Amino acid sequence: MAIPQTRRQFLQAVGVTGGAGVLYSTMGALGLAPAHASPPFRAPRESDFTLTGRAHRSVLILGAGIAGLATAYELRKAGYKVRILEARKRPGGRNWTVRGGTVETDLDGHTQRARYAKGQYLNAGPARIAQHMVTLDYCRELGVPIEMFGNQNADGYYYNEGVGALSATPIRHRTAKADVYGYVSELLAKATDQGALDGQLTSDDKERLLAFLRNFGSIGGRADGWKYTGSTRRGYLVDPGAGTEAGTPNLPPYALSDVLASGVGQYFSFEFGWDQAMLMFQPVGGMDRIAYALEDAVGGERITYGAEVRSITDKGSGVEVVYTGPGGRLSVASADFCVCTIPPQVLVKIPSNLTPAVKDALAYAQPVSTGKIGLQYGRRWWEEDDKIYSGITNTNLDLSTIWYPSYGYHGAKGIVVGYYNFGGNADAYSALTPAERQARAIEQGVKIHGEKYRTELETAFSVAWRRTRYSEGGWVSWPSRTSGHYGRLLEPDGNVYFAGDHLSYYIAWQAGAFESARKVVTDLHTRVLSS
Repeated sequence: MAIPQTRRQFLQAVGVTGGAGVLYSTMGALGLAPAHASPPFRAPRESDFTLTGRAHRSVLILGAGIAGLATAYELRKAGYKVRILEARKRPGGRNWTVRGGTVETDLDGHTQRARYAKGQYLNAGPARIAQHMVTLDYCRELGVPIEMFGNQNADGYYYNEGVGALSATPIRHRTAKADVYGYVSELLAKATDQGALDGQLTSDDKERLLAFLRNFGSIGGRADGWKYTGSTRRGYLVDPGAGTEAGTPNLPPYALSDVLASGVGQYFSFEFGWDQAMLMFQPVGGMDRIAYALEDAVGGERITYGAEVRSITDKGSGVEVVYTGPGGRLSVASADFCVCTIPPQVLVKIPSNLTPAVKDALAYAQPVSTGKIGLQYGRRWWEEDDKIYSGITNTNLDLSTIWYPSYGYHGAKGIVVGYYNFGGNADAYSALTPAERQARAIEQGVKIHGEKYRTELETAFSVAWRRTRYSEGGWVSWPSRTSGHYGRLLEPDGNVYFAGDHLSYYIAWQAGAFESARKVVTDLHTRVLSS
């Protein structure tokens, strides 16, 4: 290689020999890039080896979830010899789409067989993707078609109990928002006009704010005392039509004290969340289309399904993994490196010679309970009767939320997510049998949608992630990211690396698994090229 004569040539040489991670760090040291920023991902290339004369290495990946599949996919681009061991009989891990014929036995011995009609499915794990997430980049790269996911819907409901006069009253999203925004605007406008904010605003600022509040809350002007009296934003009792049918607005608004007591305003903030704001998307045909596309890209021959890991041993010169294969026979797999994507709460129970610090870090992560039930109906009554096309109903019931499908519009059948809940609510449902979960979810849903929620049900399938084999949790939470435990798993333990959404700031999202996989691939590849 020619001796670099310019800074650009020097940086090119660094990139060739050290990879993107080393290149970006060098640029930071030279003041050419912010040292604290994450480097842009550069997938390993075959040329990295041909240009440096270094040899390919072998990598054993534990888990064919999104992190494991993405790790194998990116390493394959440079010709690494990869092999994945997966305990389940399918790819995806928590990226799991339940269809007719799916059979699952949980840790309590409850076996369910999904009897969904053809074309119907439940995304039991991840179900939505934000526009900014790297997940969409992989959909594009892998050729996975996407469609819109209705994360909000003005015609969905809010339903709370024990909250005053509006208790047990299904309130449309548009109605609740109109009243909350209207009353908040009225109160702020009055305070502003009466001089309460004079110390903060100029006279021009006050007039601009008042003009904004009139529009934002649909309130009256100064002559009307800034009063909120409701508007067509609340919806109609009789819709506008032809001829002389001007429509009958849904008026008057609920009383201010009742709106405040109802707590419906507490739900609006999620719409502004970085990860929740529309537009959102989903793969056409089910979330597992991503997992199967990755499986195809990696090559099914490189994945061993039904392989339950029994032990992990770092031998210094490489890693050896003992697992049970077909028929329960013990088998051994070895490689130069291992990337482990098994959830912390599962991995910590597998015998290994991982260091005590790593085992402590794995035990420090706390599994989070979450659950779902998919209720198949023979008629899409939410569209026909309630005019709800996708979206979510929020409640303070133990079912937490009800989701309406974002696919199959105007079809003969459809699947409603009868609950998607977390924490204690999810624990309460996971302690029940599948039949008991169904009965409880239906009893709660009837309060919102009436008896058709019960009488038109055809079949159901529920998932309790804390009781799901090989997962034992929907995701994990870290009591602290600064205790040292989180950071310990960001580094390899000898020849063993760790990856998964739990090692990202996108916990519970596939984007976290992809980002973590990219980090591990960069770290491992940099190490190989520098050794």
